[in-house]
Amino acid sequence: MQEERLSEQESLRIIESMINKAKNQFSENGHLYLLWGWVIFFCSIGQFILLHILHFSWGSLIWILTWATVVYQYIYIKRKLKQRKVKTYTDEILGMVWLAFVISVFLWAVVLGNIFENTGRDFFGFVNPVFLLLYGMPTFISGFALKFKPLWLGAIGCWVLSIVAALLPVDYQVLMLAVAMVIAWIVPGYLLRAKYKNNVSNV
Repeated sequence: MQEERLSEQESLRIIESMINKAKNQFSENGHLYLLWGWVIFFCSIGQFILLHILHFSWGSLIWILTWATVVYQYIYIKRKLKQRKVKTYTDEILGMVWLAFVISVFLWAVVLGNIFENTGRDFFGFVNPVFLLLYGMPTFISGFALKFKPLWLGAIGCWVLSIVAALLPVDYQVLMLAVAMVIAWIVPGYLLRAKYKNNVSNV
């Protein structure tokens, strides 16, 4: 009887361990947050330096780096999916959230770009404030889905900075992107990495 109870307790521990492992299977090691956070931070600061310090008129070309990052992310995610044994409901939800974000950014750039071109209004005055609004949406949802407070606080920071950016001259709005990346993706990314390593060591 004693052995049977021990066996039941051991089975429960194994099941609990498997559940905890499945919860962590989203692999939120912070890698993609850090990747995009640092890329956008570098591009934002780089564009400002190229335009206002070096007076290079094509400073916006630095954003071509984001296309290379998209290719890297595709390869990275494809490899991670092959390695993953358990796919949780959280994985699926967050995957769709970030897919919707990418589609929204693309459609916004194409559709509104054409609208502003046809109306003759200044398109660039709206770019960074709207980007900051969009950055906040998936970050906010991810923070709640992962029960990770730094992400949704970072999302609120993006929305506040969106208002700040709208009040600044166009040339200085890009600096708000850099600040947003630090508070919304870079700092939470490092915290996620530390949490992930701690979870892995305890499994």
